[in-house]
Amino acid sequence: MNIQQLITEALSLPNNAIAYHISQELVAIYPKKVLLEGNDSTFNLEKYAEANLCQIQYHSSIHNQILTGWDGMENHLYKYTENAEFEVHWQGQKIDILLMSWQEGYCKTRYYWILADSRELAESFFTAVCDWNSEIREEVLVFEDGYWAKNPELFQSIKSATFDNLILQGNLKQDIQDDLANFFASQEIYTTYGVPWKRGILFIGSPGNGKTHTVKALINHIQQPCLYVKSFQSEYDTDSENIRKVFKQARQSAPCILVLEDLDSLLTDDNRSFFLNELDGFAANEGIVTIASTNHPERLDPAIRDRPSRFDRKYHFELPDDSVREAYIALWNDRLKTAMHLSPESINQIVAMTDGFSFAYLKELFLSSMIRWMGAMTTTGIAEIMVSQIAVLREQMNSTTASSESAKELETANK
Repeated sequence: MNIQQLITEALSLPNNAIAYHISQELVAIYPKKVLLEGNDSTFNLEKYAEANLCQIQYHSSIHNQILTGWDGMENHLYKYTENAEFEVHWQGQKIDILLMSWQEGYCKTRYYWILADSRELAESFFTAVCDWNSEIREEVLVFEDGYWAKNPELFQSIKSATFDNLILQGNLKQDIQDDLANFFASQEIYTTYGVPWKRGILFIGSPGNGKTHTVKALINHIQQPCLYVKSFQSEYDTDSENIRKVFKQARQSAPCILVLEDLDSLLTDDNRSFFLNELDGFAANEGIVTIASTNHPERLDPAIRDRPSRFDRKYHFELPDDSVREAYIALWNDRLKTAMHLSPESINQIVAMTDGFSFAYLKELFLSSMIRWMGAMTTTGIAEIMVSQIAVLREQMNSTTASSESAKELETANK
């Protein structure tokens, strides 16, 4: 039997028989070769070859199935292999690889067979490919639907977030910077005193007051690998299995920053204890800074919210007071074109009128006012437009607050 026949025959079998059948036949076809097989998603041969770390050629003796996709965001075509046989040249050695894919439910299984002259060569090549693909380089590792995926676009999008364009209350900005900088510089001190080199930080505050911007600025400032968790839920794995995957990857990537945004929405009664065990159990979690945020600290279990060594420090992101709003408005005013500049009197007026506004509402105030100013084609400043927009946004804020309170009352009544 040749490889072309083997692929065709195998894909007609039940899913749970495909891998075993191919393994059995490959041993018969290549009796002098060592066979290493698996379906670890980290074994991404094509990405490894794109980095010029090995050279791959498709075997011309079979039909190699290569699919073409379209990336509308980047406006380019991309290709990926479904079923093919490769000849790989790596460090002066030749290795044969069969790659196959088949559908299992809603998921695609990608399986590989590595054929080499020795066990050492097969395992060394496999380790090199997986190790390289596990590294985080100018990208954020995002966990969603039970899988990790590298996201270079997310990394690029956060590069504009810096501490220079972040206004926070009092010394909060500097305290957070110092906290993480000191942690990553202090491994030797932790080791000397027998203290686990890990840290948990919890950002607390209502939406729109700088928590997310601060996380992005930290990623830029600290320059450590970042792992971001969107959800612990997936179709085929339990929350506990996914939490185990998250912390396993974080330990492999350490030193790193593990981000758990909206922690109260990630945790449930069913997964909380397992999460706590992974966060603060027997595993060392050396070199991991876990940064979690919440808009609703009252929804977090006291075992998470109030106990150091799980989340050692809590930073509160409050609504900006008069002085902070003035600093934020002045920052925006400096960016405006001269024709739109606010006078000192107008700045004071807007500061007084925006009591209770979050940073998100202040940003929307400027954006909506700028759009209206440009649409009106006026040569006067935008102060009058901003005053009218404050009234509109104030009404929206009150409406949102009323809806939230009604929802909270309904939730309480249903308990």
